[in-house]
Amino acid sequence: MLAPYKGRVYDPCCGSGGMFVSSEKAFVLANGSMSSNQSGEGEIRKNIIEADLLDCMVALPGQLFYSTPIAVCLWFIARDKRNGRFRDRRGETLFIDARRMGALVDRVHRELSDDDIARIAGVYHAWRGDRYADKYVNEPGFCMAAKVEEIRKHDYVLTPGRYVGSDATPEDEEPFAEKIARLTATLRLQQTEATNLNTAIDSTLKELGHGK
Repeated sequence: MLAPYKGRVYDPCCGSGGMFVSSEKAFVLANGSMSSNQSGEGEIRKNIIEADLLDCMVALPGQLFYSTPIAVCLWFIARDKRNGRFRDRRGETLFIDARRMGALVDRVHRELSDDDIARIAGVYHAWRGDRYADKYVNEPGFCMAAKVEEIRKHDYVLTPGRYVGSDATPEDEEPFAEKIARLTATLRLQQTEATNLNTAIDSTLKELGHGK
């Protein structure tokens, strides 16, 4: 069992405030399930994709659970992607890369914030075509809707990072010479502080009779 340490994990499929649990539409697996070819897993993924059952794949960060630090992924299964409740999603799968989301609440445990949860759920609802959801747009580095043909090209590997790409990196407008000067000054300051700290430690050890 994967027991959450504290807080909650949101289920964007049903919109509840509970934990991600195995259900008709969603289940949790270790990240290796998205790419491993051991024990016929690659063939299983192929069959799932070719049967057009995978609605959404979400990669989560590690350290969300108390019992293990491993990262997990969420598989959302839809037996009928044109059931009339939402838009026709046949031949399409949403990939969400949430590995960089959440914040450490202590040294070994991470928790998703309400904003993180809302972002994941909002993207899924928008892509699925929920009545009151925002309009869906692909976000490089975070989410991407991929056609079956593209998934085939990736040999049925379902790691979201393969599909969402990289987010746009802001341009660094600081001139190179100024950056070097700033970083050098910071380094010298840190070196001075380290020297002062070592001196203080040596002095304390001598007072305790452990100095050289």
